[in-house]
Amino acid sequence: MTEHNEPASGFQDFEESDIVSSSPNHADLIRVSAKSRSTSVAGAIAAVMREHRHAEVQAIGAGAVNQAVKALAIARGYLAGDQIDIACVPYFTEVQIDSQERTAVRFIVEPRRQTENEKPQD
Repeated sequence: MTEHNEPASGFQDFEESDIVSSSPNHADLIRVSAKSRSTSVAGAIAAVMREHRHAEVQAIGAGAVNQAVKALAIARGYLAGDQIDIACVPYFTEVQIDSQERTAVRFIVEPRRQTENEKPQD
């Protein structure tokens, strides 16, 4: 796996996406648009994963889903140095935007569990 250098800026470059604060039983929601920079989104995903060990990424539309998937792949590289591998579970959800119901794709992001074959031998 190629290791990527994470931008030092973290959340500051996150112009086209929003970080929504978490509620007690809901992870941080990272909203991605088609104009989001995938490296900036990846930095946000990595930061949330390091802090909370759980994140959710939301995208509406094909371009936004494309940017989100690229960001997830890049974030995996950013987290490799911290010995964190991630697994993503996609699902559809309905959201209200300007009084209209839209279908969004959300990705649950969690640390990936190692299988018995992957665990280091003592």
